Amino acid sequence: MAFSEKLLFVPPPVEVSGRRVKRYHVTADPAGIEPEIEKAAYALLPELLPAPDGTPPATFVVLHRGGDSGAYLNAYSWVWDNVLHFAGAAAGQPALDCPDTDPTHFVPTGRPWIGCVWELPPVLHERDAWVRHMLTPDTPDLDGYAHDSLPAGTTGDRP
Repeated sequence: MAFSEKLLFVPPPVEVSGRRVKRYHVTADPAGIEPEIEKAAYALLPELLPAPDGTPPATFVVLHRGGDSGAYLNAYSWVWDNVLHFAGAAAGQPALDCPDTDPTHFVPTGRPWIGCVWELPPVLHERDAWVRHMLTPDTPDLDGYAHDSLPAGTTGDRP
């Protein structure tokens, strides 16, 4: 099997359960992720978010449409000032204990896996953006962080 990068879409941030949520969508389909899959994933997202702990409420998610029946939602939330909390969900992937092959039927995975090779590119950018906007300045800038996203393109190498 030959490896190929996938497309990375960057929809605007949204607010979910009082948290600013930056969004990344990964798929091989130039049309993007199907709207019904996106709707189902974001309906489950509140279950994946940690309780407030005093850290500015920010999360970034990677929604990935697999090449088969699977869809995956990775939620990375900032906690304890500078630590990433991870929670994930999957749909349509019986190998991950999904009850069926419906890509809109998301269930939390409970696995400690933080992402596959196509889902990881935003993590480094988000680490740097958190340092740039929240940890380095005298006054943290949550708005600046919320609007500093990895540019759309592919999941591959970047200049």
